[in-house]
Amino acid sequence: MQIKEGFMMRKVADHCVVVPVGNEVVDFNGMINLNEPGALLFEMLQKGCSREDLIQTLLDTYEVTREQCERDADLFLDKLKKAGLLK
Repeated sequence: MQIKEGFMMRKVADHCVVVPVGNEVVDFNGMINLNEPGALLFEMLQKGCSREDLIQTLLDTYEVTREQCERDADLFLDKLKKAGLLK
């Protein structure tokens, strides 16, 4: 999985946001706010990775169960798909 071209993550004050650039500005109106885990996963998806890679990174980074990591990764991916950010 990978983030489509035309979207960039930027840090604004203490928050990370995803904004459209180029032609995506016409089709995508707004921005997406990311928390710390979301920003980490977004960075991984910019380079291309699997669902399992996302889950393993969450497990390695945070003290949570595998089940929680799976739910969080799936929820995050679902939101990105619905927003049209994934290839």
